[in-house]
Amino acid sequence: MRGALCAVILSLSLEAALFAQIPGAAPAENGEAPDKAELLMKALSAAYPRLIGQAVRLDNDWAVTLRGEWFYYTDGKLLPERLRPQAANYSPQPFYKYPEKQPAWKKPSPEEAERLAQAAKNRQNGGAANRSIIFFDTLWNIHNRDEAWNQVKTIKFLGKSIMVHHAILEPVALVEQRINAAARRDAVVAAWLKQIHTVSAWNWRNIADVKTRSNHAYGTAIDILPKKPNGETYWLWTAKKKAAWWNVPYSQRVQPTEAVIKIFEDYGFIWGGKWAFYDTMHFEYRPEILLLNGIPIEGSY
Repeated sequence: MRGALCAVILSLSLEAALFAQIPGAAPAENGEAPDKAELLMKALSAAYPRLIGQAVRLDNDWAVTLRGEWFYYTDGKLLPERLRPQAANYSPQPFYKYPEKQPAWKKPSPEEAERLAQAAKNRQNGGAANRSIIFFDTLWNIHNRDEAWNQVKTIKFLGKSIMVHHAILEPVALVEQRINAAARRDAVVAAWLKQIHTVSAWNWRNIADVKTRSNHAYGTAIDILPKKPNGETYWLWTAKKKAAWWNVPYSQRVQPTEAVIKIFEDYGFIWGGKWAFYDTMHFEYRPEILLLNGIPIEGSY
């Protein structure tokens, strides 16, 4: 799907400026732009049109159907109808700002450093433990390890065997096709391709230090590591050696070439190198994040 849904979740002024790009979003009679709930639910519908129905206003909230069940925005918590009365027991899902271009490196201020240090402590203390995983479990039709095993397929990707969710076989194949084509005309991409050591995807586990299901557990995330990493790759690994892990500039991180990152994003994958908690080896299939931030993609599931 081409076109942008609109930037996001952090600024209502941006929503007002860009709402016209959202499929099916029309201004209210009072001229107001769509709110966060509408933007998110329409982004999900557009990102997964084979599974998620059209976003509608229902019971004073925005809702979509997924595999025959109604899910509501519920202050960003994405809860099934049956759990709406217990909404206070859950925290919101992270639908966040994701830049189209990696911003220029800037050393965090003391205040920013303190916020990152505190956020890391919160993660390690299970800060995301009360997010509901029901929406994404339902989306990928995976609720336990045995179900995950039945949903993943073994494929060759960039010369390595990996296991991914069957639903993303096409975007993964298109990413590989584009990377190989780019390597034939771009020496930087070719050099990056040659230095790949390991590629891994499905792994039934939670996010490190967090009691929330990893996208690897669904088979919708891919990690790519070079033969001889010359720099930092993952903030948590860095933190074990250096307390101020956030003070690592891009020049000291292992990063794929920009062309490779763009190819992944074209087919619905976000790159962990753009996160504050950086994970430069990591790509995960989250087309709704791209659409929310006004970044067009080439296809959808």
